[in-house]
Amino acid sequence: MSGSETRSRELFKLTPDILLRAYMAGIFPMAESRDKPEIFWVDPEDRGIIPLDKFHIPKSLKKTVRRGAFDIHCDRDFDGVILGCAGAGAKSHGDREDTWINEEIMHLYGKLFRMGLVHTVECWKDGALAGGLYGVAIKGAFFGESMFSRERDASKVALVHLVARLTLGGYTLLDTQFITEHLEQFGAHEVPRDIYHLMLDQALTTDAEFQGVLPSGDGGSALEEFLQSKTQTS
Repeated sequence: MSGSETRSRELFKLTPDILLRAYMAGIFPMAESRDKPEIFWVDPEDRGIIPLDKFHIPKSLKKTVRRGAFDIHCDRDFDGVILGCAGAGAKSHGDREDTWINEEIMHLYGKLFRMGLVHTVECWKDGALAGGLYGVAIKGAFFGESMFSRERDASKVALVHLVARLTLGGYTLLDTQFITEHLEQFGAHEVPRDIYHLMLDQALTTDAEFQGVLPSGDGGSALEEFLQSKTQTS
């Protein structure tokens, strides 16, 4: 982490309600590593976001999505996704080999999942979980937490499907917390803390609904319409 981030140590028992209030205030929890029990709050000076209306999809990735390289499911295997994100070598914030997801965080987000406030997008291949992501959904804001891949492009395909669902569901903010080269190719960039809070305040006044299944019909699928609407990079 950079020196521009504000941290404060947890001095009390963290609960799902406190966690939700923290997100609505623009802060989020992390652990130093999977093996350390302490949790601290993070309030970045510059916040990573992906503008939903300016989401970029690499040309080769569009082809991968269109050919259905993976079976896509949402909210089927939360435990599998968060364990994948917490595993050694998982692509987490900062692309570190060690991750910030400890047992307490897995427990808390599991509670939020059962409350319907955490969602997963999962890529399956040959009956096995190949990659995916999870995040917290509050009103019109989606706070992306972590993603992982066991197969080439699995996390990228999951991100495309996430943005399609958020767009269709009426979300206005996709918060990535930090940005990496992996996310920059999709249009991720940083905004100052004060600008982020304005965006967050607006999103929290917006009604949105996570789309676990994208509709399809004789006139074409919602996914294809989404792909056609997005610019592509080389």
